Amino acid sequence: MTSPHRSRACLGRPFAPALRPLCALLAVLPFATFAQDASLQTITIKAPRVAVEPVGASSADADALQSGRAASSDTASLLRNLPGVSLFGAGGVSSLPSVHGLADDRLRIQVDGMDLISACGNHMNPPLSYIDPTRVDTVRLFAGVTPVSVGGDSIGATIQVNSPAPEFAAPGQGRLLKGQAGTFYRSNGNALGAHLSGTYATEQMSLRYDGSTAQADNYQAARDFKAAGPAASNKPARWLGGDEVGSSSYQTRNHSLAYALRSDTHLVEMRLGLQDIPYQNYPNQRMDMTGNDSHQFNLRYQGQYDWGQLQARFYHEKTRHSMNFGEDKQFWYGPAGNVPGMPMDTEGKTTGLLVKGDVALSARDTLRAGAELQRYRLDDWWLPSGGGMAPNTFWNIRDGQRDRFDVYGEWEARWNPQWLSQVGLRSSHVRSNSGPVQGYNANYAMEANAFNAQSRKRSDSNIDVTALARYTPNANASYEFGFAHKTRSPNLYERYTWSTGGMAMRMINLVGDGNGYVGNMNLQPETANTLSATADWHDTTGERWGLKFTPYLTHVNNYIDARRCNGSGAMTACTGANQTATTGFVYLQFTNQDARLHGFDLSGFTDLGKTAHWGQFTLSGMLSYVQGKNRSTGDNLYNTIPLNARLALTQRLGAWTGSAELLMVSGKTRVSAVRNELSTAGYGLVNLRASYEWKQVRLDLGIDNLFDRFYHHPQGGAYVGQGMTMAATAVPWGVRVPGMGRSLNVGVTVKF
Repeated sequence: MTSPHRSRACLGRPFAPALRPLCALLAVLPFATFAQDASLQTITIKAPRVAVEPVGASSADADALQSGRAASSDTASLLRNLPGVSLFGAGGVSSLPSVHGLADDRLRIQVDGMDLISACGNHMNPPLSYIDPTRVDTVRLFAGVTPVSVGGDSIGATIQVNSPAPEFAAPGQGRLLKGQAGTFYRSNGNALGAHLSGTYATEQMSLRYDGSTAQADNYQAARDFKAAGPAASNKPARWLGGDEVGSSSYQTRNHSLAYALRSDTHLVEMRLGLQDIPYQNYPNQRMDMTGNDSHQFNLRYQGQYDWGQLQARFYHEKTRHSMNFGEDKQFWYGPAGNVPGMPMDTEGKTTGLLVKGDVALSARDTLRAGAELQRYRLDDWWLPSGGGMAPNTFWNIRDGQRDRFDVYGEWEARWNPQWLSQVGLRSSHVRSNSGPVQGYNANYAMEANAFNAQSRKRSDSNIDVTALARYTPNANASYEFGFAHKTRSPNLYERYTWSTGGMAMRMINLVGDGNGYVGNMNLQPETANTLSATADWHDTTGERWGLKFTPYLTHVNNYIDARRCNGSGAMTACTGANQTATTGFVYLQFTNQDARLHGFDLSGFTDLGKTAHWGQFTLSGMLSYVQGKNRSTGDNLYNTIPLNARLALTQRLGAWTGSAELLMVSGKTRVSAVRNELSTAGYGLVNLRASYEWKQVRLDLGIDNLFDRFYHHPQGGAYVGQGMTMAATAVPWGVRVPGMGRSLNVGVTVKF
């Protein structure tokens, strides 16, 4: 028998030796199960159990979500087991997902249907940081070719994270009263947390509360990566060990209240959200979060009609965000040491309205149409603190505005049991603007005046087009393939940050590389053309074995990358030496260039068998590769992850579930020269997970990095977690943020 599952990618690419066995294993997973199929008696299948996702979608496994909640307080970490996903390092609850080499604002990330925007010059408050992992019920990923009905204002994937849907009492039940409470502890960093939820419902009304809190100290790497000593020269009592990752502590509190009413065919739900982060420190940013308060209002309607379904949503979110130097970074500056830090404040307001309908035109055809409106307002100001940061308030972005209006239509046709097609068109109009700015003093006047003299209003008319098809020849296979043309307009920090003063530029950094950035009002929208296909082979139930292979190619015109900046004025850091430096931190300006990304995802699983005494064993694996190139300069794109793989063996026996996971990452040698990005060595980690459920109690146990292996995650960023981080060269260049050493994790959840 010739296996159709052995991809040419595995055959043709010279993988690192540590990854070759996994590639070979993934390629031949179905052989054992094909052999088992041949020896089995004929059986009657009453109903296929293969989960049919929307075209282009994949979802996180419920068991993986449950165990992930005990292992991390970072909601983005719940996406780790989805093919093609990696995470940019940031604060303890604020990692940035990357999918197929595209991250942050290049993705559309929705939390309970809301498109939230990071209101920070360091993107410390990304969308997923506004929902605690304990409140996450479902995670859905549209990677590659994303339907226009779920895309928009992005050139990459769409991530949808939702909390539990409202629950109602069953007919005749009267009242429903339920809840759960849980707590966790993780040894590395002494992370502690707890959560509580409760539901009261009748047949027509549902009321639910969710609350959570989490905090952690600095975590430890597996060995020393720097000299032990005071965190900063004027903090002799704040001692950091050589293995302690400075500025990695955090504390967060989240509350949510949901109220829903329903009739036979209609549902109205209102959610109120409140977040309070007293502090979240950042090892790869020069500043720390010293406060993040968010208030959210989310109202949605869903109705079923004879012609189809109608959904509408209105939401409003307000964030008040503050930054300064945390406990591991120098706070007092100036020759006399009397300048108290550098307060930076941000206020962001996001208002959105979405209306969409699914119309059943016939048994074959479905039409999806919708309109979206988003209004965003941003103020970013730095109060005077003395010395060169006085006497005025520094306005980084003043009266920032970004408004988006979209309409779309999508036609899906099920031609026969084998063929499904989907085509869609989205039109988007994005308008942005910024008010006049000013610096701390007259040294900033030339650049501020030049910025203020320009017309700052920008208007972009963008078009998205997608075409997808799914072919299901039999119960053992399906194939998806398609093309997408997608567009994203620049965010306000990319367009409107204006000062080339060294200190001001070092405060603008969206990627954690330690460098300084300045905006560019002449930026054009990014446009991406993506080709992608997915082959999905599986047994008829979808439970015994499966293998997926997804290659993709994306070409991006006007990709927003960076170039060494040019500038003039009393404060400029854009010098001739900055143009040619091959080491050290540098100063960059956002600029449009062309880029190309290509890669593949390979994932699979197989049932190894079941015994009465040992239970059921399942072997699963995942292999991902992406390469990104700046076609205008020949440089590599920043922060792409090299070849990486996961291999897991899972045992299920009654109420017990246990797994052993091997994570492997190749060395990173393709680095961004313009940013002086650092290479990293390859590594392998072993993680153990276990859970046991007894009546209403669930116990989760785990050991991350079992053998206490020292490593640098290739997307962890530059280490600037301690010392005089406001200054250009007072923190050493060439040190990456190390990964976490061994950690013992335990979590308990009680339902009532």
